[in-house]
Amino acid sequence: MLKNYFAANYIEAGCDEAGRGCLSGPVVAASVILPSNYINEELDDSKKLLESKRLKLCEIIKKDAIAWAVGIVDNKTIDKINILKSSIKAMHIAIGKLKPIPEYLIIDGNYFLKYKSIPHKCIIKGDSKYMSIAAASIIAKTHRDELMYKIHKEYPVYNWIQNKGYPTKQHRKAIVDYGISKYHRKSFKLIDYQLKFNF
Repeated sequence: MLKNYFAANYIEAGCDEAGRGCLSGPVVAASVILPSNYINEELDDSKKLLESKRLKLCEIIKKDAIAWAVGIVDNKTIDKINILKSSIKAMHIAIGKLKPIPEYLIIDGNYFLKYKSIPHKCIIKGDSKYMSIAAASIIAKTHRDELMYKIHKEYPVYNWIQNKGYPTKQHRKAIVDYGISKYHRKSFKLIDYQLKFNF
């Protein structure tokens, strides 16, 4: 089972994001505060879980958490400030929505910009080590998938309902065949050889 917390005797929030490596759509982050004695043996990195399990766990987490919140940064902002800054911005948005205000943050990954005066710790593969980060990864992934399902209805040719905006061969071929949509990240390498499209 994953660990309950990193810093004892603090209101600790775990943070993670989803969609950083996608060619289209937003980056979505979540922040979760779990009870310090919380137990859920099914929690794990969202990437290791089947979608049906993620959906089930997402509802359990929302019900059991002391607090949870989501932050979203769209593809236009990603193109303006880059994906790393956008991922951190999404986390900051999520953290800012939490009540109670966390006293300590644990962040999945190796880089983060301090949020206000709250101390933090970056943890590589934290979503496989700490329950609150795993919970955040599940909520972020589930919320982002829902957003991709919605925009898939506008642009079904890219098959976002299946690839969620990630750079699959089918997704890249659709970009070559149909050009880009308003949801694509123009600052990313969308195809193996960049073509000029009518933006």
